[in-house]
Amino acid sequence: MPTITQNLDNNSIIPLLTMNDGRQIPQLGFGTFQLSGETCYNAVRAAITAGYRHIDTAAVYGNEEEVGRAIQDAIDVGEVTREQLFVTTKLWNDSHDRVAGALDASLERLGLDYVDLYLIHWPVEKIGMFATAYRDMVTLRDQGKTASVGVCNSYPEVLDKMIQASGDTPAVNQIEVHPGFNQDELRAENAKRGILTESWSPLKQGQNLDNPAFQSIADAHGVTVAQVIIRWHIQRGDVVIPRSSKPERIRTNADVFGFQLTEDQMQRITAIEEGEAGRRGPNPHTFYEGTSLQKQ
Repeated sequence: MPTITQNLDNNSIIPLLTMNDGRQIPQLGFGTFQLSGETCYNAVRAAITAGYRHIDTAAVYGNEEEVGRAIQDAIDVGEVTREQLFVTTKLWNDSHDRVAGALDASLERLGLDYVDLYLIHWPVEKIGMFATAYRDMVTLRDQGKTASVGVCNSYPEVLDKMIQASGDTPAVNQIEVHPGFNQDELRAENAKRGILTESWSPLKQGQNLDNPAFQSIADAHGVTVAQVIIRWHIQRGDVVIPRSSKPERIRTNADVFGFQLTEDQMQRITAIEEGEAGRRGPNPHTFYEGTSLQKQ
């Protein structure tokens, strides 16, 4: 198992959570959604320099080459070793019938021999191939092309079908989670199956940053609103992958281990719950975009 070290530039250490396959994942990572070109490259380099060791990308983001180049350059200058990094990428909706080829293409773009975590991006239940796609991913894990496998945007019905088809439980379920869309029920379902919850859009696409309820808590700790929200995720036990293109914000987003939210502050944030109205991304039950597959 690779030794992941992550001493941030504020001398804090990112906790490691143990997945159900025995491997560890850094609880705080760096997301790259909507980052492209040199902006993506520079952001990933800044994140590695700041001490992030968990980098999240996806085939559909169109930035695997830039992510891979940033990783290789950091390795080449001795800033980090490959074994110290945890790299995630994802299977897009048009590739549920050709998982091996899709992962090989991602590895080529990333310039890597393996990824640490390979995820089904969306189950696309209408197509009905998610269970066999997941089973194929387990095979690729056994071949060493990915160290762990998991899912995104999956709900109990599809989770159970994937587990039944493969005899294997996903290590991670990466879902939309943020204050206002707490996803407590799905998080509990993940936990019941031994699956870690990972939050995408943890800052609600920036929409939570101007909420005065968060600002008062931030003022009490002398930190930013983003730091408060990321800390809320951390204390709930979720893996969290905030994204920014600004080096200073990348650094401050990781500086969340020098303070702790009180139980009252945690409850106040959790109470900001809008239910389905709080969702900002697609609904996984109906999302069908980006696939040319036909239901078989």
